[in-house]
Amino acid sequence: MDQVFAPWRIEWVEREGGNDDVDGCVFCAFADGDLAEDRDRRVVARSARSFVLLNNYPYNPGHVMVIPHAHTGDYRDLDDEALLDHARLKQRTFDALDDGIGPDAYNAGLNLGGGAAGGSIDDHLHTHVVPRWEGDTNFMPVVSDTQVIVEAVDETYDRLRDAFAQQEGATVDGEDEAVVFAE
Repeated sequence: MDQVFAPWRIEWVEREGGNDDVDGCVFCAFADGDLAEDRDRRVVARSARSFVLLNNYPYNPGHVMVIPHAHTGDYRDLDDEALLDHARLKQRTFDALDDGIGPDAYNAGLNLGGGAAGGSIDDHLHTHVVPRWEGDTNFMPVVSDTQVIVEAVDETYDRLRDAFAQQEGATVDGEDEAVVFAE
């Protein structure tokens, strides 16, 4: 795949140590992590048993993952409380994306079953939510195998965080913390 100049990504690429501070599963670390690191880690919202993370390599602006706290790669392992919490946070995510960036549609789904399914982290399930716009598949990915991202991830983070913050039941504590929803 060809590359397109994206200077806003240099902060992520050159960040101190990457996820070297994370021992084990990065999703588990983010679920239980220091809330003051949410902005740096791109955690935009949290609920009791799940959280929303901006994808660092988005297919489109606003590409997020809704991730249950439970460490499992098998969807059937989630208990009823985790399933309901995960589903409710996905609903809030669609609302935040509608209000924050206004896509025309969505693709949403899970990559289950390891590499054959296309997922890069297969031992901690997560639902991808990808905003779509009419005509967003243009000649770049189709003809030249090049993807163009039209908005910096930091700008998308701010827009989605603001949209989550406007929802009923949202709590916003620190400037760098994700929006939190109580049970």
